[in-house]
Amino acid sequence: MGPLTGLKVLDLTHVMAGPTCTLMLADMGADVLKIEKAPGGDDTRRMVPPLVGDEAASFLMMNRNKRGIALDLKTPGGAAILRRLAKSADVLIENFGPGVLDRLGFGYEELRAENPGLIYCSISGFGRTGPYKERRGFDLVAQAMSGIMSFTGAGPGAAPTKCGPPLSDITAGILAAMGILAAYTHRLKTGQGQMVETSLFEAALVQTYWQSAIALATGVSPGPLGSAHPLNAPYQAFEAADGWLVVGGANQKNWLRMLEAIGALNLAQDARFADNASRMANLDALCDELARCFRTETVEHWLRVLDANGVPCGPVHTMQQALDDPQTKAREMLVEVEHATLGTVKTLGLPVKFSETPGKVRSGAPTYGQHNHEILAEYGFTPAEITALQQEGAIRAG
Repeated sequence: MGPLTGLKVLDLTHVMAGPTCTLMLADMGADVLKIEKAPGGDDTRRMVPPLVGDEAASFLMMNRNKRGIALDLKTPGGAAILRRLAKSADVLIENFGPGVLDRLGFGYEELRAENPGLIYCSISGFGRTGPYKERRGFDLVAQAMSGIMSFTGAGPGAAPTKCGPPLSDITAGILAAMGILAAYTHRLKTGQGQMVETSLFEAALVQTYWQSAIALATGVSPGPLGSAHPLNAPYQAFEAADGWLVVGGANQKNWLRMLEAIGALNLAQDARFADNASRMANLDALCDELARCFRTETVEHWLRVLDANGVPCGPVHTMQQALDDPQTKAREMLVEVEHATLGTVKTLGLPVKFSETPGKVRSGAPTYGQHNHEILAEYGFTPAEITALQQEGAIRAG
């Protein structure tokens, strides 16, 4: 099921960036073995509330479609298990602190000696080179150091503001998945594996294309503009009589369509708003004029007339409204999946659709150590050996 069916992936990641990467691969059909640390497991198991039954909602969201095994890599048995799994793996992904897996004997050079085709992916705070290579990173730090927090906020003079979602974590996971698939394509041609790496810092930087373009061209760092665009206007949120909507009148055709829809064609003759450069130079005045207009009618009214005129627009949803939106359901972005102990749980669906090899949310997130025996048996461990590993503490279960 899915274009990556048959791809064997060892997932030694935790929390967000790495699990995002392996989630993408698992949803496309890869057999992802989530190797959780013992004791304790993935830190998202303790990111509560909220709980669904006795499981953390955050862990359930990031780890569906994966099989779970809990290993203590500091025990001889745990190390032996990982080494055997790695011999036949196609991909290994890790986001440990700098040098941790190397010290444990599971660095890229060690593992590729026994598996030359291995694609070894590392996600870190700042990457494996440069003056910050030994530093640990979090999304908050990446958003701050990439400049994102300096131009996010209500407007000029606003305090530095973090984007709501963990933007660098999720982007790093997507970039890592892209890199792995590119490396896999190379391996299909040559048989050669390779190291793939990215970082939260780089993932945050690639979100700044527009702001970097401005800074590189002018030498001036752009500041926060609320919901407005740094290069096009009008392209932002406006308050209506009963709520908020967003409007994208961001090129001349849409600008004129918008004015016709809202009954403000007089602004088309105003020299301050004659073209995009003029509108950006007079953004505050433009917002004042449009704000007065939008406050006179409801969100539903404006969405109807703007949509009828072909102007990109939409309501500002809450999270629950977004999940309940009929488009979310039509695109199967809200699905149900069976969990081993919780029964049916809801989760987000696959954002990429395939006509011939559709992926699918096949199974819920694993309970702690749920597939220990199943996975070890698949890799040739006998029942007696599995019992011995359990007694040693090399494998754990909740």
